[in-house]
Amino acid sequence: MPKLHKRIPKTSELMWVFGTVFMALGVCLNKKSDLGVSMIAAPTFILQEFLSSFSSFFSAGVTEYLLQGVILIVLFIVVRKFEWRFLLCFVAAIIYGYCLDLWLLILGPSPFQSLALRWVMLIVGDLSVSFGVACFFRTYIPLQIHELFVSEVSAKFSFPLPKTKWIYDLSFLALSVILAFTLFNDYSTFDWTKIYAQSFHSIGLATVITTLINTPTIKLCGFFIDKVFITSPLFPELEKLLRKTDSHSDKTSSASRNPLSEDFSDKSPSVENNTDDTDVRIKDIPDKN
Repeated sequence: MPKLHKRIPKTSELMWVFGTVFMALGVCLNKKSDLGVSMIAAPTFILQEFLSSFSSFFSAGVTEYLLQGVILIVLFIVVRKFEWRFLLCFVAAIIYGYCLDLWLLILGPSPFQSLALRWVMLIVGDLSVSFGVACFFRTYIPLQIHELFVSEVSAKFSFPLPKTKWIYDLSFLALSVILAFTLFNDYSTFDWTKIYAQSFHSIGLATVITTLINTPTIKLCGFFIDKVFITSPLFPELEKLLRKTDSHSDKTSSASRNPLSEDFSDKSPSVENNTDDTDVRIKDIPDKN
C-alpha cells in the first residue's frame, strides 16, 4: 500500500511573502556577521554607507529600492521592451526595502560577537537568502527587480536561468569591489590577512563564498520547496491579470511569463508538479526484516 504524502496547495502568493521576508532576514544576518554580505546586497550597503554621510534618508532599505530602480532602467534598455508589470516589480522592491529596514531595526546594527557565531549566522543568512530567491521563482506576483532582470534576460536571449543568475552575481561582485575601493579613498587600510574575520565596506571572504554557492543553494532550496508546496495560485483571476503583458506578450517565451525554469525546479518523477493534485504517492521501501 503506497504511502500518501500531502503537499500544501495554492501557495504561489505565500511564496512571494516568504521570498520577501526570508531574503530580507538573510541579508540582515549577513550584515550582522560582519564577514561580507552577498554580492547582490553588497552594492546597496556600500552605497548606503557612502550616501548616509550626506543624508540620513538613505537607509539600507531606501538605497536598495533606489538601486533596483536603476537596474530596472537598464533592463528596459537590454530587453528593449516595457511592460506595466515591470513597474509592479519596483513596488515589490520598495516593500522589500522597508522589510529589510525592519529586520535591521529588530536585530540591531551591531555585529555578532564571537567569530564562530558570526560564521554560523552567515551560513544561516545565506540559506535564508537562497530560500527567499527560490520562493520568488515560484510565484506569479511581481518579482524583485534582481530576479526579474535574470528571468527576462534569460528568456530574451535563451540563456539557461542558473547560468544567467551566476553571471549576474559575478557582475555584482565585481561592482561591489570597485565601489568599496573607490568611494572611500581608504583602500590602503584593507588587510588581506583579516579577510576571514572582518569585512571591508561590507565585502569580505564571505562575499566570494556566497557568490560561488548561491546558485546551487537556490536550486537545493527549490527542491525542498517543491516537496512541500504546490505553488498554484490561491487567486487565479489575480494571476491572469498580472500575467497580462503588452502587445508583445504573444511573442514572449513561457520562461518570461513564468521565471521558474526547469533548472530551478524539482523534476523528480516521484513528485509531480500538478496544480490539480495535492497528493504525492511514494512507494514504500521494502521491509527487510
